[in-house]
Amino acid sequence: MEHKPSHPGLAFMKMHGAGNDFVVIDSRGREPVVTPALAIALGDRNRGVGFDQLAEIREGAAGTDFTLDFWNSDGSRAGACGNATRCVCDHVMQGLGRDAVSLQTARGTLHALRLPDGRVSVNMGQPQRLWTEVPLARDVDLLHLPLPGDPVALGMGNPHCVIFVGDAEAVDLSTLGPRYEQDPLFPQRTNVEFASLSGPDHLRMRVWERGTGITLACGSGACATAVAAHLRGLTGRQVRLDLDGGTLAVDWREDGVWLTGPVAHVFDGWLSPAFLAAHS
Repeated sequence: MEHKPSHPGLAFMKMHGAGNDFVVIDSRGREPVVTPALAIALGDRNRGVGFDQLAEIREGAAGTDFTLDFWNSDGSRAGACGNATRCVCDHVMQGLGRDAVSLQTARGTLHALRLPDGRVSVNMGQPQRLWTEVPLARDVDLLHLPLPGDPVALGMGNPHCVIFVGDAEAVDLSTLGPRYEQDPLFPQRTNVEFASLSGPDHLRMRVWERGTGITLACGSGACATAVAAHLRGLTGRQVRLDLDGGTLAVDWREDGVWLTGPVAHVFDGWLSPAFLAAHS
């Protein structure tokens, strides 16, 4: 019989979707373990593991296969994370021997499936298009915010500010991203997407994520950008988006906004007892 060494620490997985990277902790069968302090420590790319978002798998609510919680690297909670959802769904589907699962998030009940080519799709729900849902600080025209660049605001379980520009490559994300993220119009801060039209139903998008900063991709941001582009009359409802880390596809259907893209399970690891004790 093969000897499997026991580990006194905490197991985790490292995953990414189009370069959008995650630490995933499976807490099914026990109490949740993630705290703001642990999220901050784990998110440190020099002293921890590093991630764009941290996802914790918990037991599923009635009628679902599992529950998923999200954390940013600054210790704040994230209401939605499309690429992490796709990665975790792929992991759970493999464990269950199925090609479809349902899960509970702060966004509500979501459904995901694996395509024949290995990509994973998740229905992120309908976009939130009321100022109270995004949320915004006051009632304004969501398709034309009173901010520089004429942005669009909408929610995908978290707030998004989408700015259409002539060339997304030329945008100084590190300067402009935090200005929009922290604008008083967004009382809970916001994710910020800059997008330019590359061709018919084809966008180039770059992103600054609330509580994290510049990331190579953002699933909910891709959904928000595709919806905003359609509402502005720039694209149809099926959009391909090229991000810094890869390509995602968004299809705004009658039953919700479907996000499709690649997933990768990079490695498994263990957090040491000393690390956990220092950051409990």
